[in-house]
Amino acid sequence: MTDLLRLVRAGNLLVAAAGVLAGGWVALGAVTVPRLLGYAALAAVGFGAAGNVMNDLRDVAADRVNRPAGERPVAAGRVRRETAHLVAAVGVFVGVVAAALVSGSALLVGIAALVVLAIYSPLLKPSGFPGNVAIAAVAGLPLWYGALAVGRPGAGVVPWVLAGWIHLVREIVKDIEDEAGDRVAGRHTLPIRWGARRAGVLTAMLAIAFVPLSLALPVAAHYGGAYYAVAVAPQLAVLAAASRLIVGRPERLSGLLKGAMVVGLAALVLGRVA
Repeated sequence: MTDLLRLVRAGNLLVAAAGVLAGGWVALGAVTVPRLLGYAALAAVGFGAAGNVMNDLRDVAADRVNRPAGERPVAAGRVRRETAHLVAAVGVFVGVVAAALVSGSALLVGIAALVVLAIYSPLLKPSGFPGNVAIAAVAGLPLWYGALAVGRPGAGVVPWVLAGWIHLVREIVKDIEDEAGDRVAGRHTLPIRWGARRAGVLTAMLAIAFVPLSLALPVAAHYGGAYYAVAVAPQLAVLAAASRLIVGRPERLSGLLKGAMVVGLAALVLGRVA
């Protein structure tokens, strides 16, 4: 069971589900879980699980280099490929059924996101920066997806942009961390194309740009004061990540940025419901 949870990356799925709920709460201006929002959160879990498993199946060679401790059960040989394919199929089924219960639009968006996840390892990641942008857009999508589920997609645009921006920073950081395995897999990621130092400086600039963006967009969308009070923590975390990238120390930044995302979800919700 532990390996299956690792296979689908259960922690990431919880964040995705929380993102959908947060997007719905931001749009509604209230913490409530109407039926369609619950289905949308379930759809995000299903599609996300399928996409994560598909990428693990593609990443075996790279994961054996980048994750020598055996964090990826397929690469470590603890989960058979046939089992992984079955889990992916179940994820697709759950995602499609749950999304269809929300709306036709939710189903189309969910399938489009799944396609991006499915082609990320073989096609998008090797493309460098365009791949980073594509996967960041999908990773930030749950916030907009929740707003779509409750019939107010416009209210999800600001949260989507902010979440996607932090995800973009984190995706490049992960590519810097995974450079050795990506070279083995023959991928031309941004750090491999530009060098880790230049890629780190670009990522730092993106991280710094996040701070004024995370102030200007909520001001334009009339977020309440609670947002700005709570958002200080993720803003400081992103600036700390930028400072370490500038001096060439990208280690363990991925976890810091993930924590910033979780606190950022709380800030967004409080900015609309408090």
